[in-house]
Amino acid sequence: MNFSLIEAHNLSKIFKTFERKEGVWGGIQNLFVRQYRDLKAVDAISFSIDQGEMVGYIGANGAGKSTTIKMLTGILVPTSGTIEVGGYVPFRDRNSYTRTIGVVFGQRTQLWWDIAAVESFQLLKKIYNVSDKDYQERIETFDQVLNLKPLLHTPVRKLSLGQRMRCDLAASLLHNPKILFLDEPTIGLDVVAKENIRQFLRRINQELKVTVLLTTHDLSDIEELCRRIMIIDKGKLLFDGALAELRERLACKSQVLLELKEPGDVDPAALGLNSDIEFNWMKCGASLFSIKRRCPQPS
Repeated sequence: MNFSLIEAHNLSKIFKTFERKEGVWGGIQNLFVRQYRDLKAVDAISFSIDQGEMVGYIGANGAGKSTTIKMLTGILVPTSGTIEVGGYVPFRDRNSYTRTIGVVFGQRTQLWWDIAAVESFQLLKKIYNVSDKDYQERIETFDQVLNLKPLLHTPVRKLSLGQRMRCDLAASLLHNPKILFLDEPTIGLDVVAKENIRQFLRRINQELKVTVLLTTHDLSDIEELCRRIMIIDKGKLLFDGALAELRERLACKSQVLLELKEPGDVDPAALGLNSDIEFNWMKCGASLFSIKRRCPQPS
């Protein structure tokens, strides 16, 4: 039976930003009178995520995705609202809490830059008190999907972005966390590297029951991995539900205009159009054939 592993209620984060005045005189004024304004990065959002779910968290740049992830991982303290993840309050119980989660932040590696990847793994093994037996078993498991072994003895700075991301994913799961937070894990990767990452995430979710919260701008990641998505914009949660439900709610009318050289009949069947299409004629100089498709409107 599933239970809520992540609970957030009225979660908000406000940053104070300095308003800098322009020009020489403005620069002098800035030295003596500093004006600030509040920027709501996350605005009273509430959600819960069950054990074993893989949830996509999407929105435009600056929408509040990364700020939410940083609060859920304990990096940032919320301005207001409450968070509980696996029985922990992330920012308060950070030392014990971080042993239960894995985190990957896009192009920010958690590996040590100038040493081989395997040495980073061994350091993490000691930090998290992973036994020799568990360490070897997990490296073997990760190698089956991520093809890690050819990369283990290469300094991290010499790895390509895709290779480093594979190592980062392995590092984030080395201590067998219950929850994995991924902030743009496929950013900058080629098609093959993305597919390898997706296969790996699908496998750990299905076989190890790892709960995954994934932020991405690549909608193909969402379509292939997530049954549920949350959409945030300007700090507010706009949608939380199934991907199929979102498709239905956001379905829109589309229209195609065919401009004919001379008036004449058009056979819809010959164009491969079905009975769900509405056909209209419009007069505008030459004949225009208007094709509209009616889509279900949000309930």
